[in-house]
Amino acid sequence: MQEFWQWAGNFWWLIFPIMGMAGGAAKAWEQGAKRRHERRLETLRLKGELKAAQLAARGQALPAKAKAQDVASDSQLSSKELLERLFAEHDEITARWLDYELDVAKLIAFPAMSDGRQPLTAAFLRAKKTADTLRPSSVNAKISEQQVSEYLDAVGNTAVAFEIAEKEARRLRNSTFSEAERKKLDRAQKLLKVAVDDSATQAERNVAYKRVREELDGLIVLSDQAVEVLEKQVAREITGPATPPVPAPAPAPEPERMPQKRQD
Repeated sequence: MQEFWQWAGNFWWLIFPIMGMAGGAAKAWEQGAKRRHERRLETLRLKGELKAAQLAARGQALPAKAKAQDVASDSQLSSKELLERLFAEHDEITARWLDYELDVAKLIAFPAMSDGRQPLTAAFLRAKKTADTLRPSSVNAKISEQQVSEYLDAVGNTAVAFEIAEKEARRLRNSTFSEAERKKLDRAQKLLKVAVDDSATQAERNVAYKRVREELDGLIVLSDQAVEVLEKQVAREITGPATPPVPAPAPAPEPERMPQKRQD
């Protein structure tokens, strides 16, 4: 014990960096806990807003419960109206997701939105799969009230999951990659601008597109649909200023005729 205190006396100055490291770790843990708490509150807020919308939709969708006459007709009409609203919301979420999936520039800027290994992205994909499975074939499909309710909840869960996954992806950006990988992503982003630039030649666009694929190899997996969209952008014809029509040459003037003398 005496040897320990003797050693501590010789190296007493180490207490300052140790305290600094401990303070930094505590601060990082506190900030992480705060972010987790804020995400939980945001999740609860979004779910609360969605639940209120669901209750309002149910109140409008099922007025037959409050009416004694023409129950079947009113219920069928309101179910159709609710399905139309749910289809529109479902399609909007899908379109917003595809905007990330098919736009290579967004894929590079927010790679977490296409990474199924990210927990929040994976949760959204599961919720979307459930909603896609429960979606009726059409607004005129004959389904039970229970099926409508299940589909409503599935669409709501998908909307919440997408909002959370999108916010997390925009917060993370490319921070999950190493410094060398981030440099490759930056180069790919710059090359992509050349690949879809109308003012570049076709050869320049082709070379830039090839290098984009090389830079992204092993970092971001492009879907077949995203590749198809990008290739169409790269291969489109270059449109230059319209060439003005060449005016037709003016007709040559007829030679002047000399007046003939009158012969008597």
